[in-house]
Amino acid sequence: MKRRDPTIYQVAEGAGVSITTVSRVLNAPHRVNEDTRKKVLKAIEELHFVPKAEASARARKDFKRIGVLTPYFTEPSFVQRMRGISNVMMGSEYELIVYAVESLAQLRGYLDMLPISRRIDGLIIMSLPLRNGDAERIRDNHLQTILVEYNHPFFSSIEIDNEYGGRLTAEYLLGKGYRRMAFIGEAGEPPYSLHPSAFRLTGFQQALSKAGVPLTEEYIGLNPLNMERVIEQTNLFLDLPEPPEAIFACSDIQAVGVLKAARRRNLRVPEDLAVMGFDNIDLADYMELTTVDQSLDESGRTSVEILMGRLTDPTRPIQNIKLQLNIVERSTV
Repeated sequence: MKRRDPTIYQVAEGAGVSITTVSRVLNAPHRVNEDTRKKVLKAIEELHFVPKAEASARARKDFKRIGVLTPYFTEPSFVQRMRGISNVMMGSEYELIVYAVESLAQLRGYLDMLPISRRIDGLIIMSLPLRNGDAERIRDNHLQTILVEYNHPFFSSIEIDNEYGGRLTAEYLLGKGYRRMAFIGEAGEPPYSLHPSAFRLTGFQQALSKAGVPLTEEYIGLNPLNMERVIEQTNLFLDLPEPPEAIFACSDIQAVGVLKAARRRNLRVPEDLAVMGFDNIDLADYMELTTVDQSLDESGRTSVEILMGRLTDPTRPIQNIKLQLNIVERSTV
């Protein structure tokens, strides 16, 4: 007699919850408190339950999905990475599913649910930290996963060296003759995302200190990623008794805010104020912004290429790739 697949009723009974709660865990896990979610997930794992819609879909030979778990989905740098991913997937046998993270609870819910729901074949985790327990669950459920901007020994990863990026910027500006510099970075970043700004500042400070040009507190501005706050911070720098000759913004979007503040004061760039960004988004080219190129499109392309390779052959060795950073010279320095 053919063994019957476990049902949602059995999951609910095993977890001691209602069917509605099980459904909510599967479809909106961040809306269920963590203790209840863990009970449901434990029952799902023990019963090897696969949601009915997913089970029937997997009967189709052409059903394959790659998921991308990402914060800041509308930010230009993430859009460019997604462009790199979609360019590789275009015309392939895979469809792309994006899971946008907007809270810590949502991140925890996705990391609990995705490995056991069988809704995706592979996962790209972009610019998000990964706890050991989450990594173990992903590995134990055989969900092929690639990390972007983060490293864990279980998975392949694509990274850049943010401290080196800060040092590279300082050395470039020093080489151009600037000695009085300022830094604009991010503060108040959400706890569910990574914080590259701090590493870029560290590298920037180290290189300046080594050159005998220390970066004092009055020349460091950390603000939420908000254009008006960046403009306000730039004005504070420019109102100092000795205003900076050059400002390094830890993202191109912030650098655009610096340029707007300079334009409002009728300052010439770079004659009166040099401005440098980080990322090399498409807008940087349009604005003629000198910046650090971190190969956003390439990181997206490479991540999905590695993932597809592992989906074809899971025995492939883990790869940890560091992308090279380069300065793109334009007209703002």
